Amino acid sequence: MTTPREKGFVKSPPTQRPLLIFDGECNFCRHWIARWQEMTGSRVDYRPYQEVGTEFPEIPQEAFQKAVQLVEPDGRLFDGADAVFRLPDFASTGGRFYRLLRSLPGLLAAARPAYRFVSSHRPFFSLITRLFWGKTFRKPAFLFSRWLFLRVLGLVYLIAFVSLAIQILGLVGERGILPARQFFDAAGAQLGFSRYWILPTVFWWNASDAFLVGICWAGAGISALLVAGIWPSACLALLWLLYLSLCVACRTFLGYQWDALLLETGFLAIFLIPLFEMRPRWNLETGGSRVARWLLLWLAFRITIESGLVKLASHDPAWANLTALTYHYETQPLPLWTAWFANQLPLWIQKMSCAGIFVVELGAPFLIIAPRNLRLAGAGAMIALQAGIAATGNYTFFNLLTGALYLLLLDDAPWPVSWKKVLEKTGLPHPGRFGKIVHGALLAPVALIHTFFSCLPLLDILGFRKEWPAPIVQLHRLCAAFRSCNGYGLFAVMTTTRPEIIIEGSGDGLTWEPYEFGWKPGNVYERPKLCAPHQPRLDWQMWFASLEAPQVSPWLYHFAARLLEGSPEVLRLLESNPFPKGPPLYVRATLYEYHFTRFEDATEAWWKREYKGILLPPVSLRTSE
Repeated sequence: MTTPREKGFVKSPPTQRPLLIFDGECNFCRHWIARWQEMTGSRVDYRPYQEVGTEFPEIPQEAFQKAVQLVEPDGRLFDGADAVFRLPDFASTGGRFYRLLRSLPGLLAAARPAYRFVSSHRPFFSLITRLFWGKTFRKPAFLFSRWLFLRVLGLVYLIAFVSLAIQILGLVGERGILPARQFFDAAGAQLGFSRYWILPTVFWWNASDAFLVGICWAGAGISALLVAGIWPSACLALLWLLYLSLCVACRTFLGYQWDALLLETGFLAIFLIPLFEMRPRWNLETGGSRVARWLLLWLAFRITIESGLVKLASHDPAWANLTALTYHYETQPLPLWTAWFANQLPLWIQKMSCAGIFVVELGAPFLIIAPRNLRLAGAGAMIALQAGIAATGNYTFFNLLTGALYLLLLDDAPWPVSWKKVLEKTGLPHPGRFGKIVHGALLAPVALIHTFFSCLPLLDILGFRKEWPAPIVQLHRLCAAFRSCNGYGLFAVMTTTRPEIIIEGSGDGLTWEPYEFGWKPGNVYERPKLCAPHQPRLDWQMWFASLEAPQVSPWLYHFAARLLEGSPEVLRLLESNPFPKGPPLYVRATLYEYHFTRFEDATEAWWKREYKGILLPPVSLRTSE
């Protein structure tokens, strides 16, 4: 390891603190001095040589112009890279990291010629600094983005719980499509005591309809407390537990990537603020909160870049030739009416847009660790992509949640001063030593385990597969049960056709009437509607069922049985019931292929469709048992 070397001694050193002397007429120097002052605080004095240079006759005038000079109270003199590498010894914040960095073999030896090169080209590097970092080179603070992120996360939780509360009985209630109580009774008998960590949920205690609905509304209430900023760490822990419980109970209906993303985001966010504060001081930040922030940024990196990598790894020709968007707008699960217009755009625009997706998903994530201006540009690009996706489709709270993660890239500087004043309204004092110790003791193993296992899906996409020792495999299975360390990647293979299931009922087996859904395509004259951020779970699941054989989606048979029984809870999931006087004797599922109409079709219809056959033959209560 190379250590900073002395340049010499001065006869009249400063008596109390080291003095770093710089060129006060150099903009580039002033930028870096501001950054170093943040690191050392009041432990080092900083003065331009134009003011104090004459006090040190041992230092030539040209030496001040070429490099910074560090004079220590014992008279020792360091200059250039050696002076800079001495500063971590006087750091009041971040010194441990910089000292560790300084200890890397050969780093200082390489830094000396690099410092001389930069010093001799300061106007150019001053321009580069201004271009990449902006007007200030001070260490950025992310206090307001943390405050805002947690409130947006609370809003996302609120949306998720309320959206599910109005559907859950039809999905997994006693008379729902996949009753939760039956599932837990069967799973408990098969799994025994291991059920508690294989299927972690509060519904082992009670899976009644009242409890299912009560958990949803309890989650909504706690979400409101999180938005209000009341004991956020406790709220986040409870919200994570309740939503995990609902994901286990609802199974396929809560098995989407954004459900997994909400659980992972919510779990990591628990550590973003001190654990024992009911009213945290948002204008303060601890080492633990910085670690948690980087874990959340690592999540933002993974979900973005994995979405791009899976498209490449799939070798799907629609992505390879940039024609994916010519299919996407009409084949996505629940298009918005704006998707009809986007589908009419010329091929060259569709290809440019597709190329832009690759640029953002594969390039912008790396800007997370880039200088300030590039980081902000990357955040803007990723937020813009999410806004574009939301503008043409109903992707529930996914775009809002992903955008919330990107908010953590925005430092305090861009926000209006009036907005940031909210941070001045603080409550309890900053946590004491005990709170910091507990926070760190809990976060350290979480950070290590989460970082390791979250790398595995990324390595798998890249083709790096490895047989891990049995203990690691077992630990991974245990962690996987909590759905808080996941792999991501949307639309790896583009769906090029849109099969659509039409559910029909009949009283005589001859005349069939369709059940109309509230959001998925059915009536070709019905304009695609906005339902996001609410997610109609049954409508979404019908899209997946249309791509598979009924045997792959056994819930479809249960759905047909509930229609034959006339279950009020299931019927409430639909827009209309063509059999208001009593359930039909028969139910079937027919398959059509849907396409958006075109401008040149000169029709009032939004869709055109072609009959493809029977997906689920007519069933009655007698034949469905």
